[in-house]
Amino acid sequence: MNTSITPVQASDKLQSLFERDERLIDVIASHSPQLAKLRHSPMRRIMARVTTVAQAARVCKMNVESLVNELNGVLGIGGASISASPVAATSDDSTPLPPFTSVVELDVRDELKKGGEPFSRIMAAVAGLGDDAVLHLRAPFEPVPLFGVMEKRGFGHKVEQHADDDWSVWFFRRKEPIEPSATAPATAPATAPATAPATASAPVAPRIVMSDSADNRVTARTEVWLDVRDLEPPEPLVRTLEALETLPVDSMLVQVNQRVPQFLLPILRERGFHFIIDEPETSEVQVRIWRNA
Repeated sequence: MNTSITPVQASDKLQSLFERDERLIDVIASHSPQLAKLRHSPMRRIMARVTTVAQAARVCKMNVESLVNELNGVLGIGGASISASPVAATSDDSTPLPPFTSVVELDVRDELKKGGEPFSRIMAAVAGLGDDAVLHLRAPFEPVPLFGVMEKRGFGHKVEQHADDDWSVWFFRRKEPIEPSATAPATAPATAPATAPATASAPVAPRIVMSDSADNRVTARTEVWLDVRDLEPPEPLVRTLEALETLPVDSMLVQVNQRVPQFLLPILRERGFHFIIDEPETSEVQVRIWRNA
């Protein structure tokens, strides 16, 4: 019997729900063919980690309060109130595609079905898009969590369902800035890493635990610090890539994380960045990232 008295909220990630009580998997899965994939472990590992209850409600095309109440009912929690929906409003799916000059095709259906995590491939494709190009993503489910991530980066989207396990999403750059209210709840600016932490004046030689370079010496560069420890995936990856886009060539980005960012490392290599990783404390990893002039 689950003895937790904490009610389910719209902002809860599905993974945290399933860790509390596995019966909630069937509750979510029963409402949509898309979410029925949650019954399969590889897909659940991917989808549940990034999908909130509110986003699941959107996929199910049901009222979020109804879904929250149903989940709380299974847990024996009645009459719990839910917080205001934290789901970022996303663009209108009926918005026609703007004129474009080229299309980048990316099919991640097989990778997701096998339990892979193609987020880094998607972000790499997005980073390489020209101003008038669009990304055509094929996925086995409607990638609702990705919509908010892309909207923060200035992209709109258009969705088309071909079958229960075959979706097309076209991402395109918005020509007009979106209103702040149409984005995710207020968070720290995505491109505002700190110039240095309070301890930056007393640098400590990193204890290198992983590096992509034979030369592990940290050269004298201005350090730009970015603490992503309190962010939910994929925000650490997104914030880091955004910070690197504007990082001066004579500077070094220091990402502070709770663990080694495994999905970030291949992207850094692809883009010509070098990195070294230090673990100064048990729950802290520092990744120093730079590009040679």
